[in-house]
Amino acid sequence: MRSIWNGAISFGLVSIPIKLVNATENHAIHFRQIHLADGGRIRYRKVCELDEEEVSGGEIGKAYEDADGTMIPITDEDLAQLPLPTAKTIEIVAFVPADQIDPLQMDAAYYLSANGVPAAKPYTLLREALKRSNKVAVAKYALRGRERLGMLRVVDDVIAMHGLLWPDEIRAPEGVAPEGDVTVRDAELDLADALMDTLGEVDMDSLHDDYREAVEELIAAKASGEEVRPAESGEGGGGKVIDLIAALESSVRAAKKSRGEEDAAVDGEGDGGADEGDMAEVHPIRKTSSGASGKSSAKTSGSAAKTAKKTTRRTPTGKTVTRSGGSAAKKSAPKSTGTKKSTSTAKKSSGSGGRGGSGASGGRSAAKKTTAKKSASSGGTAKKTASSRKRASA
Repeated sequence: MRSIWNGAISFGLVSIPIKLVNATENHAIHFRQIHLADGGRIRYRKVCELDEEEVSGGEIGKAYEDADGTMIPITDEDLAQLPLPTAKTIEIVAFVPADQIDPLQMDAAYYLSANGVPAAKPYTLLREALKRSNKVAVAKYALRGRERLGMLRVVDDVIAMHGLLWPDEIRAPEGVAPEGDVTVRDAELDLADALMDTLGEVDMDSLHDDYREAVEELIAAKASGEEVRPAESGEGGGGKVIDLIAALESSVRAAKKSRGEEDAAVDGEGDGGADEGDMAEVHPIRKTSSGASGKSSAKTSGSAAKTAKKTTRRTPTGKTVTRSGGSAAKKSAPKSTGTKKSTSTAKKSSGSGGRGGSGASGGRSAAKKTTAKKSASSGGTAKKTASSRKRASA
């Protein structure tokens, strides 16, 4: 690889001759501007504003524009005479833990190559010292007409240097964060953690620029005269997120599907809520123990016994009244009401019997209906109905 700068690393009193090599390269596709009418290339020409004549690169120098518009010429000789100790030296000023370097300061990356056989020994010494200390070196150097800040670290068996921005070149993030208080629920954080775990790690070497490849295919197709078909648009992801939980759950499923894993329900993994639209089935709790069954049977038997107990008494007017004891009698109120109504009807029919035979016949018919509705176990009620029938006949 071609070096772009030659100098030395100043490591205390140790000087290590090195060559600076670019560690990165730009693979972006560059386009030219053309005239749409005839396809002619558009070029920028450097023209002097005073005589309006085009000038070559050899006739162009540097100048600083003052506030009033005055141009102050600055030559390369002027800059070379400045007392700049890092003009040809990468001067290490400190060794710090790597986490003290803000990633926002990271700029271009370079490889430092030992320049010549004598440089191999001190170069290896610095490399091994950086490895054992688990630290990085902070250095100052000059490149392309200005002094810069750098960070030296070990990459494989090579010392790499990252250009750093000066601390005052990092802008404060004022007005960038969302305004107002935003509350994030634990369920949303759990789903975010699940999505992070599902996506997992990635082999950085497997990542590539899909857009650049598509542009290259487009250029190849146009160059060969092939018809360029519009690419199929994928699912849009720029809409509003209405339900953050649902969006996270869908993301987890999509990540699992892309990795070939089973499309397990997110809510079954304990990392979120149920899917939107899912309904839970509710079942009543049933007592299955023998003790509970015995108590239930005892209560039923007691209730039946209370229902069976009935008292019959005669009122001062000579009427016979049958009453059922306990709370069960109250529940059987409709039957008792029917009996009372039937008895009342029989009495009315008896009163009407003195007036005509149809009244007595109606009383007997009502008594028969009442008897048919009663159960065989209600002996007292049957006696009462027979007594009412005799009185009606008299």
